[in-house]
Amino acid sequence: MPIKIPQSLPAYNVLSREGVMVMPEETAAKQDIRPLRIGLLNLMPKKIQTETQFARLIGASPLQIEFSLIRMSDHESRNTSTEHMEAFYRPFAEVQASGEKFDGLLITGAPIEHLPFEDVTYWDELKSVMDWTQTHVHSTFGICWGGMAMAYHFHGIKKHMLDAKSFGCFRHRNLAPASPYLRGFSDDVLMPVSRWTEIRADEIAEAGLTTLIASDEVGPALVEDRAHRALYVFNHFEYDSDTLKQEYDRDVDAGTPINVPVNYYPADDPTRDPMNRWRSHAHLLYGNWVSEVYLTTPFDMEQIGLASTDLRA
Repeated sequence: MPIKIPQSLPAYNVLSREGVMVMPEETAAKQDIRPLRIGLLNLMPKKIQTETQFARLIGASPLQIEFSLIRMSDHESRNTSTEHMEAFYRPFAEVQASGEKFDGLLITGAPIEHLPFEDVTYWDELKSVMDWTQTHVHSTFGICWGGMAMAYHFHGIKKHMLDAKSFGCFRHRNLAPASPYLRGFSDDVLMPVSRWTEIRADEIAEAGLTTLIASDEVGPALVEDRAHRALYVFNHFEYDSDTLKQEYDRDVDAGTPINVPVNYYPADDPTRDPMNRWRSHAHLLYGNWVSEVYLTTPFDMEQIGLASTDLRA
């Protein structure tokens, strides 16, 4: 089954060219099934790039997905046109007021990790979002800063500034091969990393959370929070092949000191085209998450948030 997105959304044509099954709303309405409702709270500045990346991964599922784009209510995007935001995004305040529920919600990262959480202009509303997920979302997936924000809000786990940016593709170990989220994963996993902060393994363990994937170099990468029906990933499986290259070229052009991303370009030579060596694991992780949502979410959406906090109870 395909992912249901508006035919005028830029991601529609991009994914169609890539062979991802997409379906316009009028066609989906003719199918007598309940699609999974998955929302994307997009906090990234390049909204179109980010929504396409996640639609690509979510749309690879054999299930029909109704993909909804959500934004912070009072925060205006400076990198995406007003027309695009008004056409495709709903403010969280509107979603909250409607009382609707979601099978899954993705909360993206944001390039504000140098700020204390409380200094982020939309922090109060984001706290409301995270609290709202406990009654209106069956499973929440926090990505990078979004995952760190959830770990801090629910458990008081702090993010720590690094002396140097973790930047490149780093080897990680599969610590929980029996986890349903890691079905099909190899023991050794390559993940793109781009962050100035880290979450520490001992503090995750002290909070009673489970680390599923970790690196000796850059720390925990994927964490399960069963009590809050959530996953937190601190790195970027969703990145395109050239996303790290875009970040590197941007900093070089701006004269900002930046190291060549580790283990990304062939022979670490930035004049050569990077190779994507994480795509298969990206599809596995998000496909496994969608599968778990499908297997555990109530058919009656009114029951979401009312059942056991154990996804597999």
